[in-house]
Amino acid sequence: MTHKLLALYGLKWNPFTADVPVEALWTPPSLDHFRWRMEHQVREGGFALITGDPGTGKSVALRLLAHHLATLPDVEVGVVMRPQSGLGDFYREIGALFGVVLAPHNRWAGFKALREKWLVHVEATRYRPVLLVDEAQEMSHPVLAELRILASTDFDSRAILTVVLVGDGRLVQEFRREVLLPIASRIRVRLNLDYLTPKELLDWLRHATDQAGNPQLMTPELMTTLAEHAAGNLRVLSIMASDLLALAARRELRQLDQKLYLDAYAQQPRPRSRTAETTARG
Repeated sequence: MTHKLLALYGLKWNPFTADVPVEALWTPPSLDHFRWRMEHQVREGGFALITGDPGTGKSVALRLLAHHLATLPDVEVGVVMRPQSGLGDFYREIGALFGVVLAPHNRWAGFKALREKWLVHVEATRYRPVLLVDEAQEMSHPVLAELRILASTDFDSRAILTVVLVGDGRLVQEFRREVLLPIASRIRVRLNLDYLTPKELLDWLRHATDQAGNPQLMTPELMTTLAEHAAGNLRVLSIMASDLLALAARRELRQLDQKLYLDAYAQQPRPRSRTAETTARG
C-alpha cells in the first residue's frame, strides 16, 4: 500500500498484511502461555510442537516466539528455511545458522562440530541453542531422526538443543508413525492452534486497527460482520479486510462500513437455467 493511501486513513502500515511489525501482533492467551513455557524450556532443551490448520496463526506464533527468544540474553536462535532438504543440505543449513563450517561429504565431522559448538554454549550460559523449523511436515524421516540424535548427549540424558517444530495436521499424523515415536515421546510443550471464535476475530480486528494508528478505520457493524463471516480463519479475515481497504481507497471513502461489505461480497442472484424455467412453467 502506497504512502498516499496510508495517509488517507492515517495508518502507519496496512494492518491486514503479513508484514505487520512483530511488536504490533495480536497475542491470544494460549500463545502468551506457550511463549512463557518456551522461555523456561530453552534452559533445559528438548522438543516443542506448534500445530494447526492453514490460517489459524502458525506463522504469527513462530514470529512472536522467535522475537521473544531473541530478546533473551545468550540465546542463539536459528530458523530452518528449507525443511524439505536432504541430510547433506540440512547439515549445510544448520551449520550456516550456527556459524559452523561443514563439509557436505563428511557429515560425521559436521555432527561432531555442531555438538561441540552447542556444548560450549551450554557450558557458558543458562540457555540451549534454539532451532525453529517451519513447515516441519515437509521434513523427511531421516532428517528428523538425525535432529533427534543431534539434540541430546550423554546417552540421551542431557539435551543440548531446543527444537520447535511447526506444521499442519499432517505433522501430527507423521508423529503417530512408529519410526517417529522416539521424537513424539520427547515433545514437552505443545500448542495446537484452532479456528478462532467470532469474538477472538473481533478482538484481532480491533487490535490490528488500533496498533496501525486508526481504531475508527471500520465501523463496529462491519467489524462484527467480518468476524462472523470469516469461518474462524484468521487468513480469510485478513484477506477480506485487505480487499475492503483497497476498495475503500479506490472510492476515497473515509471509513469502511457495512455498505462497502455488501457491495463487495453480496451474492448476485444467479440466472435460472432453461431446465429450471421449463420445470417452473410445468
